[in-house]
Amino acid sequence: MHCLQCEQTARGTCCTVSGVCGKKPEVAALQDLLIYGLRALAHYARAGREAGLVDEAVNRFTVAALFATLTNVNFDPGRFQELIYRCAGLVSGLKQKMEAAGIVVQADDPALFFQPADSLESLIEQGEAVGLALNPEADEDIRSLQQTVLFGLKGVAAYMHHASVLGREDDAVYAFIHETLSSLYDCSPGYEGWIKMALRCGEINLRAMELLDAANTGRYGHPVPTRVPLGHRKGKCILVSGHDLKDLEELLVQTEGLGITVYTHGEMLPAHGYPGLKKYKHLYGHFGTAWQNQKKEFPQFPGAILMTTNCIQEPQQSYLDNIFTTGTVGWPGARHVENGKFAPVIEKALAMDGFSDDEDKGSVNVGFARNTIMGVAGKVIEGIKNGAINHIFLVGGCDGARSSRSYYADFVDAAPADSLVLTLACGKFRFFDHDLGEIDGIPRLLDVGQCNDAYSAIQVAVALAEALQCSVNDLPLSLILSWYEQKAVAILLTLLHLGIKNIRLGPSLPAFISPRVLETLVDAFAIKPISTPEEDLKAILG
Repeated sequence: MHCLQCEQTARGTCCTVSGVCGKKPEVAALQDLLIYGLRALAHYARAGREAGLVDEAVNRFTVAALFATLTNVNFDPGRFQELIYRCAGLVSGLKQKMEAAGIVVQADDPALFFQPADSLESLIEQGEAVGLALNPEADEDIRSLQQTVLFGLKGVAAYMHHASVLGREDDAVYAFIHETLSSLYDCSPGYEGWIKMALRCGEINLRAMELLDAANTGRYGHPVPTRVPLGHRKGKCILVSGHDLKDLEELLVQTEGLGITVYTHGEMLPAHGYPGLKKYKHLYGHFGTAWQNQKKEFPQFPGAILMTTNCIQEPQQSYLDNIFTTGTVGWPGARHVENGKFAPVIEKALAMDGFSDDEDKGSVNVGFARNTIMGVAGKVIEGIKNGAINHIFLVGGCDGARSSRSYYADFVDAAPADSLVLTLACGKFRFFDHDLGEIDGIPRLLDVGQCNDAYSAIQVAVALAEALQCSVNDLPLSLILSWYEQKAVAILLTLLHLGIKNIRLGPSLPAFISPRVLETLVDAFAIKPISTPEEDLKAILG
């Protein structure tokens, strides 16, 4: 096992025995083997596209399979076996089409000739032998950049998968994914070429996030400010965690009128702000506080739990019987539901006790995506001009288990009273219920949404820069970001593609970034590691 794709990797270098996240060595091997198979698929998809042959099933499978290899998404060996065999079947089908069209696919990549073994145990052995299978002739810096691009590509795939589920696609995104996967063994672009590839990955991710934003707002409307209860009400219940709004919508439709209350958890909190979802009266509140507490929270929930994507640690065996997964998600022992058929989830919820009473634990605000913020842009701009708003902080990103992540809550609490704090993604659960007050009727703490809504935050920054006739880097705006997994890598590459500078990143720097690559990023973009809230605020505000 050799896994260093997430922030919590062992000793800040690499997980070699078992994943800190709970991933077992055999799962790591199967994930590596799936990536290996996807490289073969990408060679054929790329050559086919150049000849005018585009297979939509291959496109969608590629992003779904890549998504399954993200941190904390799928730890089920059996489902990876299925994905690897399906990948090989798609390769065989494309190969036949190529041969019939007289197209010869050639590449100096051993993955092109991959044939999966016929048993799970043998697949694991193949995966252990393959690993990430980058070119052994690649030096440390090329390998670092190739890993950065691969992990960023996984983030792009996650956003593209969410968008495609709601019918928004762009073949340019699929083409880049296939082009990049088929290039991972190629050292010929050199250091500068792979730097450009990393920034291009950020550019493509911006397009993927734009598609996802259009998919969500096109189907459910633009989010509006909404108060979300943190308590619960008496009765049967289902908890939905993750990001997939379509799964939530279909569950709401199927539970309407059954006396079941649907609660959100984690990154599903922003769903309450969408008009197309908040119209369901049995979508009531948000259960749980923060990512690092979920192992304590989930056993306390007296209903069924539906996991739609990642951002959850490995569930405890004691409550796996209550857990259902959907889409790319898989956990050994949890039941998987396909195609929005949530009858087993509903049956489980009706069979469980539910909450025995009502409890009021306060509420929080959601729904401050770009349409809402731009609706008060005049106030914000005037506040910046007259000094009522001295600075804007975007404090967002992933959450995780490290105690050092308390930095982000401490930073927000220490931010001066004349500053606004925009936040998004699960990192906000360190401070989402803190009362920071208001400036001229505008809440100081503005929840932009999920990590999937990073596009919305970018558009706010661009619009403010245009209104103030300056560049984004000249705005009184600072980005204080936390990263954990590969969607965060993709977003960081997008910010670098846009030329955003002076980003503060933590709680630690990626283990896959070599010293030379880090030096390049610091020189070009002035990326800084976080220090302490007091020191960082002093440096930012002078």
